[in-house]
Amino acid sequence: MKAEKMNLVEEWDKTFPKSDKVNHKKVTFHNRYGITLVADMYKPKKYEGRLSAISVCGPFGAVKEQASGLYAQCLAERGFLTIAFDPSFTGESGGTPRYMASPDINTEDYQASIDYLSTLPNVDPEKIGIVGICGFGGMAINTAALDTRIKATVTSTMYDMSRVNANGYFDDGDNEEARYEIKKNLNIQRTVDYKNDNYELGGGCLDLPVPEDAPFYVKDYSEYYKGRAYHKRSLNSNGGWNKVGCMSFINQPILKYSNEIRSAVLMIHGEKAHSCYFSKDAYKDMVTNSNYTDNKELMIIPNAVHTDLYDNKDIIPFDKIEKFFKDNLK
Repeated sequence: MKAEKMNLVEEWDKTFPKSDKVNHKKVTFHNRYGITLVADMYKPKKYEGRLSAISVCGPFGAVKEQASGLYAQCLAERGFLTIAFDPSFTGESGGTPRYMASPDINTEDYQASIDYLSTLPNVDPEKIGIVGICGFGGMAINTAALDTRIKATVTSTMYDMSRVNANGYFDDGDNEEARYEIKKNLNIQRTVDYKNDNYELGGGCLDLPVPEDAPFYVKDYSEYYKGRAYHKRSLNSNGGWNKVGCMSFINQPILKYSNEIRSAVLMIHGEKAHSCYFSKDAYKDMVTNSNYTDNKELMIIPNAVHTDLYDNKDIIPFDKIEKFFKDNLK
């Protein structure tokens, strides 16, 4: 199957400066549903032999011109061939209707990126890892539990999208009645959308300045997506996901078999992040009743908040990430 021809933006339109240490180009590949995915490839300017490769995605509702591209470029500076891709239905990637999410298809997006990297002549197919940021941290763990070609996985400021959609933030809605109300409202919305032949958007982050009484994490998100890292193709910077876009996460737990992951996993989270409980609990589940705990690690960054691990290069532990991949992609 050949990827469909896409109209790609060729000029540099990232939310971070371009590095003079790597070469950059746009690439495309397809997943098993026939959706064409678009990625930015970053490659060291000087290298010998076949490279270790890393596929990067996230945060949930972001585009590759934001955090994932920054991670990919920084890791390419450290000697890896990297790609940062837009998931299906978002950014420059294909798929209609737009602004939908799927635990199945988004996991497949990661696997398709491994398909692509494994066939490149300058990549060692035995030395491939993945990075998942925020909501795609959970998807990365799900992929690592499924795809034995992945030798190492890093999650950064991870969200469990199944848990937050089913239970609400901090599990405040973890009961049958609350879930029933969510499902009832979403199904009413489905009828409205079908009647109108249009999917209504749920809204992105709040415009700046955020009201003073808003929770800190709401302010944190808005300052990133509507402020320092605004991008016109980012859902979170603009109208957000479709209201029904994440519905299937409610009853499809994506971390079910995480304790069967045999390859290496490093989970990184900020101590002060509202979301830190996702990584702490996911790590505990990953190592409980597992035969593969020696290569699993949870790293908590003191005083860091959620979006510090999106773009703060003074806080993102790139030295640790580099060593983790070099130790495990060999």
